[in-house]
Amino acid sequence: MRYSLKQLAVFDAVADSGSVSTAADKLALTQSATSMSLAQLEKMLGRPLFERQGKQMALTHWGTWLRPKAKRLLQDAQQIEMGFYEQHLLSGHLKLCASQTPAEHLVPDLISIVDNDFPEMRISLKVESTTSVIQGVLEYKYDLGIIEGRCDDNRLSQEVWCRDHLTVVASSHHPFAKAEVVSLAQLEQAKWVLREHGSGTRKIFDSSIHHLIEDLNVWREYEHVPLLRSMVANGQYLTCLPYLDVERFIESGELVALKVPDLNMERTLSFIWRADMVDNPLVECIKREGLRMMKGKPSVF
Repeated sequence: MRYSLKQLAVFDAVADSGSVSTAADKLALTQSATSMSLAQLEKMLGRPLFERQGKQMALTHWGTWLRPKAKRLLQDAQQIEMGFYEQHLLSGHLKLCASQTPAEHLVPDLISIVDNDFPEMRISLKVESTTSVIQGVLEYKYDLGIIEGRCDDNRLSQEVWCRDHLTVVASSHHPFAKAEVVSLAQLEQAKWVLREHGSGTRKIFDSSIHHLIEDLNVWREYEHVPLLRSMVANGQYLTCLPYLDVERFIESGELVALKVPDLNMERTLSFIWRADMVDNPLVECIKREGLRMMKGKPSVF
């Protein structure tokens, strides 16, 4: 073989950052050494891997083809090195990104289980909206994503982890709080504060209600669930959130779950990863431990 792992690592770092200088800093190399290594790889392969777009380095068709294969080789090399050094078969660094609901309520237990069983695995976690998780996995920023709802992009593989449902809530002093059933007409008259567009929660809510209520009175949209809960608990608003996010507030009486028979808002929480990536043992470990963690728990939260 004419290319080296070092050259592939340089290629991967430039592809991740879109910058030779940033890649050089990440790899602790000089910028000239990084540029030379990349140029040597392109010369050996006989194809251009990048094209300059202003100050950014954009992948060519050949670079896009090479990227998942280079990542797999680098992952295998890391597994070999760390496995022998630490005497652990599962070791290395996994970049995980999760949307807000699973990140807050499920991922902490999952990471604790993995830390206990596979102490040489390192997991970095980023919390983003579902749309951003999907985009980050597509752009190789993350090895594995956990999203709310479905993803229909055929560049990604998806596996259902568990199911949850959304619920409409109000404060205990809201006029609807004591109603046995709340109608669609009442929902249409209410003031709403909701999650932002792009969140999995908002997508499910919008898809469930858009054909039932033509013009919903949405006053505010926010990213942070605690802010929405507080606004509803202290005001005359309604919101719609995952049951996991409001369960203890309903049990304490601070919030009331409204019964709306016309709305069915069950959804899935799923793992996603790039379909063109060869099996990654760290990804497979997280998925396996996640499914094992759910055994014996409710089928829908």
